Amino acid sequence: MLAKGSHSWVFTVSLLTIAMGFMYVTSRLQIFNVQSMVDVPLLDENTFFLNLFSGSQIFLYSTFGFGLLTIFFVFFFRDPKRDSTLCKNCILAPADGKISDIRGRKVCIFMNLYNVHVNRAPFCGKVLSVKHFKGNYLPAFTKDSSRNERTNILLQTSVGKIEVTQIAGFLARRIVTYVEEGDEILQGEKIGMIRLGSRVDVTIPEGFDICVSKGDRVYAGDTKIAKIPHHER
Repeated sequence: MLAKGSHSWVFTVSLLTIAMGFMYVTSRLQIFNVQSMVDVPLLDENTFFLNLFSGSQIFLYSTFGFGLLTIFFVFFFRDPKRDSTLCKNCILAPADGKISDIRGRKVCIFMNLYNVHVNRAPFCGKVLSVKHFKGNYLPAFTKDSSRNERTNILLQTSVGKIEVTQIAGFLARRIVTYVEEGDEILQGEKIGMIRLGSRVDVTIPEGFDICVSKGDRVYAGDTKIAKIPHHER
């Protein structure tokens, strides 16, 4: 299953792969026609140069390259099914990745290229606001990334306000948000995606103990990153 908002990317690359494959086959047929009109057999060296100048090799390599790119996009935009069990006493990770920093009540999750990039709601609640801010495209793991392009999603929950921030990075220049102001969302529900890796920050309300450490790997809608003391699922 592909993530919402990624189908156009995969379709475009797939179409290019098919087009290059068609051009390669066409060029090969043209070569055979040329050889059939020549009275004397062509030496292997001549056949090589004929293939080269006809562009068939270029088409072949291009088709192979676009094919690999299609596989990459399908892998990158994958959206595996996850069944999140509602937990009123814990906050779940909003993104797959590694805990890159913990700043007071803010937990920062860095997403690599190989991570699933669909973001999920850390808690049940109502979307109070969705605000997009333009900015830079610096590497998301640096301190200077505080000036990067971002989208802030503010949730009103039964345990207080929780803010989820999608931050664009060096490669990720397209933040996709699935929710709008006024939406009621469930814990673990999809709320957006950041293309080509970046960072997601979540602000933990008072009364919760952060139960992850820097360097821990987490999974969206599955890993508990904070919980009320002496409570479990």
